[in-house]
Amino acid sequence: MSAFYFFAGVNHFLHPVFYLKIIPTWLTFHEALLAISGVCEILVALLLLPNKTRHLAAWWTIALLIFIFPANVQMMINYANEHNPKLWITIMRLPIQLLLVWWAYTFTKKELQSTD
Repeated sequence: MSAFYFFAGVNHFLHPVFYLKIIPTWLTFHEALLAISGVCEILVALLLLPNKTRHLAAWWTIALLIFIFPANVQMMINYANEHNPKLWITIMRLPIQLLLVWWAYTFTKKELQSTD
């Protein structure tokens, strides 16, 4: 899970145009939101590694997933408006977001973590 979020966060800075296009238009400061979400993904990735911070990082991951959900909806709207043949992928991303929340939630269980 840590690697997944680390590479996703780094990707915000490698391919910013992709992410800027899916930030909902009703939000302001798109470049700042892009940078903040990328840094947050990298931070939760690193905080998921040590047992001592994993519980908190898992809850932050859930919050992050909720925060970025509107971008997934915007991406689906963009693809629908463009009649993009990959629209089905953006539709599938929405329930996958719920699976990612569940995955993060599994890391909130302190009793499953060994002590450092």
